[in-house]
Amino acid sequence: MKLHIDKEADALYLRLDDSKIIESEEVSPGVVLDFNEHNQVVGIEMRHLSQRSPQINFQELQYQTA
Repeated sequence: MKLHIDKEADALYLRLDDSKIIESEEVSPGVVLDFNEHNQVVGIEMRHLSQRSPQINFQELQYQTA
């Protein structure tokens, strides 16, 4: 799994695996899901990140498992 934040594009991208992306669909304004050949979600893009979370600190991200 890979997480990429592009400050210039104001977007966050979470890639779940390395399979080839066949199709993408905007499921909500500014939220795009990428699908592989088995129709599984392999990527999630959130656009306009600073508007969704104006207090976000790009230098400090937390990772939590349950």
